[in-house]
Amino acid sequence: MVSKHFYEQTLHLYKQELHPSGLYSNTAILPSVIKACAYAQTHQHFGLQLHCTALKSGSDADPVISNSLISMYAKFSKPESAYQLFDEMPYRDTISWNSIINCFTQNGFYVRSLEMFREMYLCGFVLRAELFAGIISLCSQIGELEVGRQIHALVIVDGSFEESVFVSTALLDLYSKCRHLLIALRVFEQMVIRNEVSWTAMISGCIDSQNYDTGIDLFRAMQREGVKPTRVTLTIVLLACAELRDLRNGKAIHGYAYCCGFDFDHHLSAALMHMYCECTEALHPARIIFERSKVKDVVIWSSIIRGYSQSGDLSEAMKLFSRMRLERIEPNSVTLLAILSSCTRQSFLSHGLGVHCYIMKAGLNFDVSIGNALMNMYSKCGSITSSHQIFNEMAARDFVSWTTLISGYGFHGHGEEALQLFLEMQESGVEPDAITVLAILSACNHAGLVKEAETLFNNVMKEKKIALAIEHYACYVDLLGKSGKIEDACKVVSTMPMKPSTRILSSLVSACRIHGRLEVAEMLAHQLIEAEPENAANYTLLSMVCSESGNWLGAEEVWRVMRAKGLSKSYGFSRIENEY
Repeated sequence: MVSKHFYEQTLHLYKQELHPSGLYSNTAILPSVIKACAYAQTHQHFGLQLHCTALKSGSDADPVISNSLISMYAKFSKPESAYQLFDEMPYRDTISWNSIINCFTQNGFYVRSLEMFREMYLCGFVLRAELFAGIISLCSQIGELEVGRQIHALVIVDGSFEESVFVSTALLDLYSKCRHLLIALRVFEQMVIRNEVSWTAMISGCIDSQNYDTGIDLFRAMQREGVKPTRVTLTIVLLACAELRDLRNGKAIHGYAYCCGFDFDHHLSAALMHMYCECTEALHPARIIFERSKVKDVVIWSSIIRGYSQSGDLSEAMKLFSRMRLERIEPNSVTLLAILSSCTRQSFLSHGLGVHCYIMKAGLNFDVSIGNALMNMYSKCGSITSSHQIFNEMAARDFVSWTTLISGYGFHGHGEEALQLFLEMQESGVEPDAITVLAILSACNHAGLVKEAETLFNNVMKEKKIALAIEHYACYVDLLGKSGKIEDACKVVSTMPMKPSTRILSSLVSACRIHGRLEVAEMLAHQLIEAEPENAANYTLLSMVCSESGNWLGAEEVWRVMRAKGLSKSYGFSRIENEY
């Protein structure tokens, strides 16, 4: 009965018939009754009675019964009782040690599990491959790489487990999760037997380490070796296709899943939708999968809403959001972040206000990520006051919160306020990162605060805590150029640790034109054309420089070259949101 999972019936039979007949302490029956009690989970008091029965009858000296009791206490989340029983056992076998190790592992006492494993090894017990695999998996869960490597050494010294697929799979999973992918690949290549679990673990390790192409290559190799991918394998590989925007391979996996009958699996459907939504030109198949899904949970809804938001179709995203609520599916932070991101990109304040109202009603305004997204939305839509109000109301703030508000004030030209916030951020103990530095440099640029920007830039260069990227140099050079410090700007460009971008050169050319340094502007404009010979804007800029310096023949020559190359200047456009 226990093997058929009839736990309640087993306990009823024991209470009503076996116990009254005097068979309550039979060593052949008691282990099965203890197991039924452990799996039933609702009879902890009866489990204690069974332990008392074993003590009274003296059957607790039987390792089989004691091992069953240890497993029962593990299921009851009572590791202390399990260990006391284990400690008092007159004789312990391999199963006893395995049971107490599993007990500590199941209840989160990982260090005790490792200590018991070490003690078992020192006592000379024969260790099984399953135990090795379980302990190695435990090391990967808690990030104990060094302990895992020591156990790997034991496996090599022992020699009898090197061909075990369980142990090898656990080892490659350990090294993958601890970011030692090359060692994981070496373990994988040396495996004698590789099943679908091993292949899936190795593919997952590559994708978790953002080696997406390697993961897809391994998936192809898996098929070439005749190992059939599981649903889990396909789900993992679809994540790589989504990251790479690899629609061709994603469609191929979809076709394979359909042929294998996996396409109705809920998790695989969610992965397929995510892949199609990331490839924004493939929203139609994503919508078909969505409409055909029998179970539409918050993950499915969030994926399709995020897909439409990313493609710029805010109207459809909002319709789906409303439909989601009508079907009584509560949006989570992922759903709301997708909607807010779309409102921000398209500057739709009215939609953003509606989403903000829902967030307040749902009590999700205490989520830091949502608070940051709301701040960004309001500042990008022109309401820096509302952005600051949300910042003040946030119960917890991270460096993103500070950076978002600093960036918002800079975007609106309030450089002094941005600098004050930057000082407050440092005083509160929040360390700025490279994005924060870029935000404050941009704020100084918008407000024309040259001295403050110079001080900040030089301090960051001196401290060397934050690595400056080309965006930082572009912002700083633009500020120096606009303020008329052409020589200083050129000096920064010449001493940059990386090649100056066309954006930097273009802004410097414009600054030279404004401040009458046309000879420098012409030189830089020629460098721009060399860097981007197919960009019409560079030729236009050079012709304007030539015209302003009186070099009409040079300007005409530039236009002639443009016509010969078939280049034409593209025009900009603006969009406004009507108020009803």
